[in-house]
Amino acid sequence: MSVKLTNMEMEGLGSEDEESEDSFSLVMLDSKGKAMDGESKLLLEDIGPSSSKPDEVKLGNYDEALEKAGFGKFHVILVLVCGWANVSDALEILSISFILPAAETDLQLTSYMKGVLSAIIFVGMLIGGYVWGALADINGRRRTLIFSLFTNAFFGLMSSIAQVYWLFLLMRFCSGVGVGGAIPIIFSYFGEFQPKNRRGMMISILSTFWMAGNILAAFLALVIIPSDIHFSTPGFSFNSWRVFLAVCTIPALTSIILMIYMPESPKFLLENGQSNKALKVMQRIYSSNTGDDKSNYRLKTLIPSENVRQLNVNHGGRRTCKDRMQEVLDNTQTSIHMTMQLFKKPLTFMTVTLLLIIWTLSFGYYGLWMWMPELFKQAEMTNGSVCAVTPDMGNTTLAPQPPDDTIYWDSFYTSVSNLPGNLVTIFLIDIIGRKFLMSASLLVSGVIVFFIWFVSTRTHIIIVFCCFGGVSVIAWNVLNVIAVEVYPTHMRSTAFGVQGVINRLASIVGNVIFGILIQTHCAVNILLVAALLVFGGLLSLTLPRTKKISLQ
Repeated sequence: MSVKLTNMEMEGLGSEDEESEDSFSLVMLDSKGKAMDGESKLLLEDIGPSSSKPDEVKLGNYDEALEKAGFGKFHVILVLVCGWANVSDALEILSISFILPAAETDLQLTSYMKGVLSAIIFVGMLIGGYVWGALADINGRRRTLIFSLFTNAFFGLMSSIAQVYWLFLLMRFCSGVGVGGAIPIIFSYFGEFQPKNRRGMMISILSTFWMAGNILAAFLALVIIPSDIHFSTPGFSFNSWRVFLAVCTIPALTSIILMIYMPESPKFLLENGQSNKALKVMQRIYSSNTGDDKSNYRLKTLIPSENVRQLNVNHGGRRTCKDRMQEVLDNTQTSIHMTMQLFKKPLTFMTVTLLLIIWTLSFGYYGLWMWMPELFKQAEMTNGSVCAVTPDMGNTTLAPQPPDDTIYWDSFYTSVSNLPGNLVTIFLIDIIGRKFLMSASLLVSGVIVFFIWFVSTRTHIIIVFCCFGGVSVIAWNVLNVIAVEVYPTHMRSTAFGVQGVINRLASIVGNVIFGILIQTHCAVNILLVAALLVFGGLLSLTLPRTKKISLQ
């Protein structure tokens, strides 16, 4: 295909700047030098003798579109909305650890029942992370995120009024399904709005809201649970720990309202053949960031993806039961297909490596964190190492028990300790790079864990755990950034979901192994976690560089 222009038209196209001439070449040809079919016709209608502002009607790829939309007010609002949703997930996960002592009498909990109750939300997250993540790649980020947040909030609220153990357990499981979905979708959704030169920093800021959720959970627990709130009738009781659970659902409920007013990810829209809708989102971002009218946004057409998917995203109209069943079947087949693609070339090495790193980090992090109270107990029973305890000592009852609010303050201290690590990630991830920062975090974390073997007091354990939390959080933050950058848009949330499955499995296995060995072979636990973290740190060095790359 060829296009002939008059000298006057050529002068007009070049009168704006050199960028206009380059863009005109891009309009006429695709990456292989062939004419672009439908898009070329549209552009030839726009770029004609009657066009007075040819620079405003040029094509742009996704990175160009984000750059011209600017960076400002919209991104501040976006990080606050997504961050608040991240806070809601942290609250729902941590709330159960705070209410167990208070709920023990009301629900007649045994030690075994407490263990099941602590683990059930992770089982729900394991299932929800994969299912919701896959649905987000099929039906859209925003829509799926709203449903997962609703699941979290609704069943979290229902758990606060459940009067019997089995119903309470079921509600917590369903709430976990919602939480498991929200976590992967939030990062996929948020990351797809970020320009490549700021993506690492912005995703790190979003990750920091998890720390804010930890601090808020400890604060609410300290204020509400010890208070004298009680209402009861025959067969129904509503007291302070139930009020705490209900209050913890407020961030999820308000996040739903906020997300209703947010746009769908333009990257998702563009990858699914909805370039006009993607352009409208870009115009909205431009207007919010600059205060200018949407019509003044310089790009009028976005370059579609080379592998555009035409998914059926029209959910309006009346559908029969057969139609709904067929949709479920289609979604299931698509989810399985996308999951299999994660383990095929060229993604095989990346997927396997990230999953191994996640396993090493989750195994050690959750294993240590869940058994921290037991390490406190062992430190108080011995004058030497926390691992000097014997099985006979495990049956000893300590005379002076710590005050009831100790658990809240311990959680507060360890949560605040994450702040330095979060700040390091925010300011250095786009300077030092992803893989070096993650490798350093894991290696130093492994060294810190090794020194737990030598601590002998509660204060020493708190200091070591604060150091561990402040350093290991860097690896968690970097993992979120890398997962956004290395996977294609149509399987990004699915990849997060699969990583979530490995995350939960590793945390469950870590807790089980710690429970078996904590009193008989405590040193084995410490050395195993230290070795795994060092292995993960070395493995991180094999990852490719992703700093400031374009999203696939």
